[in-house]
Amino acid sequence: MLPIIALAAFLSALGGGLLALRFRDQLHIILGFAAGAVLGVAFFDLLPEAIEILTETEFVIPPLTLVAIAFFAYLILDRLFFPHCHGGEHCGNVMHRGRFAAGGLSFHSFLDGAAVGVAYQASPALGLVVALAVLAHSFADGINTVGMIVRYGGSRAESFKWLALNALAPVAGILLTYLVVIEESAIGPLLAVFAGFFLYLGAADLLPESHHSHPTRWTTVATIAGVVLVYVVVRVLTI
Repeated sequence: MLPIIALAAFLSALGGGLLALRFRDQLHIILGFAAGAVLGVAFFDLLPEAIEILTETEFVIPPLTLVAIAFFAYLILDRLFFPHCHGGEHCGNVMHRGRFAAGGLSFHSFLDGAAVGVAYQASPALGLVVALAVLAHSFADGINTVGMIVRYGGSRAESFKWLALNALAPVAGILLTYLVVIEESAIGPLLAVFAGFFLYLGAADLLPESHHSHPTRWTTVATIAGVVLVYVVVRVLTI
């Protein structure tokens, strides 16, 4: 199953990037949906699973404290190494920043792939649910990667190069956890960490990007649709 998910993540990122090259002006709806899916899987699946495992194993750090640590650790990394630059701001060496941002998005995608592998080790049902959010986020990452390169003056060839890297990143993350068996005692803390990552990615990255310079009505509808879809899938898979 994991190889199929890895292939789907690769194709999702690739499809998002190709769509970005064709329909760049209407992509805020897709980003809004991806934000909802990522936040939904954090709230409805990763958090409950992490809390249950960590409570049973009496982990030294409380579950929500660990989630908060992961959230703010990712915030610090994002602010220090992956700065965002919106249209109209002074960005200095714009092409350099475009590549830097694309590299950051690829790292995001790698973490997404690792999250799928860790969740799948906890349970196949959980892995499938996390994979839904990752597929949505991979699609959005493909869009954002191409968007960053194009926005800062990159050529079509440059866009394809970075898109290929981004599409391969979740495959590498899944492969790492597929080859390395993680001890059961470590799954709970890792799920909590990835919950923190997903909360940051959804709330601080995808949501703002989805409505930046766009009307919020339909992006909000798309976000709620993403949340509802993940909730329904979680309920069906856990019956």
